[in-house]
Amino acid sequence: MVTISVIIPVYNGEKTLRETVESVQKQTFTDLEIIVINDGSTDSTLDVLATISDPRLKIFSYPNANQAVSRNRGISHATGEFIAFLDADDLWTPDKLDAQFKALQQNPQAALAYSWTNSINESGEFLRRGSYVSDNGDVYAKLLLVDFLENGSIPLIRRQALTEVGNFEPSLTPAEDWDMWLRLASRYPFVVVPKVQILYRVSADSASTNVTRMESACWRVIEKAFTQAPDSLQHLKNDSIANIYKYLTFKVLQGYPNRQRGITAARLLSQAIKYDPSLIKARVLAKVGYTIAVMTLIPSPQAARLLNKVKTLSNLDALLGYLRLTP
Repeated sequence: MVTISVIIPVYNGEKTLRETVESVQKQTFTDLEIIVINDGSTDSTLDVLATISDPRLKIFSYPNANQAVSRNRGISHATGEFIAFLDADDLWTPDKLDAQFKALQQNPQAALAYSWTNSINESGEFLRRGSYVSDNGDVYAKLLLVDFLENGSIPLIRRQALTEVGNFEPSLTPAEDWDMWLRLASRYPFVVVPKVQILYRVSADSASTNVTRMESACWRVIEKAFTQAPDSLQHLKNDSIANIYKYLTFKVLQGYPNRQRGITAARLLSQAIKYDPSLIKARVLAKVGYTIAVMTLIPSPQAARLLNKVKTLSNLDALLGYLRLTP
């Protein structure tokens, strides 16, 4: 038995998996096991793993399912008192587990410790900072508004709490993280380590880039959560929905410009305004409208050049500043 089990689900992760595993091997906290769940990879993922020599590394292969199923499979193999999940293209700073473990030791009532995250591109270069939320204790209402943990590679969780709330729900992929954090927050306090310790890699293959699937899954999470939430928090539902549509509008406009993306962004933006009419007065709306118009009306190569040329207009990070974060 070890103290921490690190679970890494992977599907065709040959390009990034070695660096991800190395970021675990470099942890200053060493009483851990590394459980890799190979989710039916068809590339050289297993060959990459075969070259990694570490007695703490355990590899289990299964037919392809999805990330929630893979995480649940990892939990079934885990022996640690604490569980951490790490996507096969993300990275940790060396002090991540140590700092989060100490935070949970100092806060024995808390079930989950989280840190801050920054996004990187496929080459490992900085893209943007995360939300840097610093809430401790009862974070349930805030989580109903927005998944401020941002990705599944962030938390360290007490195994006992996971056992109590149950496994990840496969039908909610790719929003199963949010559902899990909500279930934990409804029963337990959270604790923050206020420093950047997770580097979240944004790529064309990221699950979160499938906007249609994400939209559908988030709707199901919201409906489930507010069915269970107390009456005193029901007023947050419209803001929760608006936050999802603001975020998804941002996500779809980050991709390579084409007409379909522009049309999708226009639809998502209209939904964001429907649930938060104050957005119509936001200064960033002009930038969003410009980007949608360029994507929709101009052929892709010319649109890409134009958006790249006028970066001050196409930089939409400010849209995330209109997410409601305070209950």
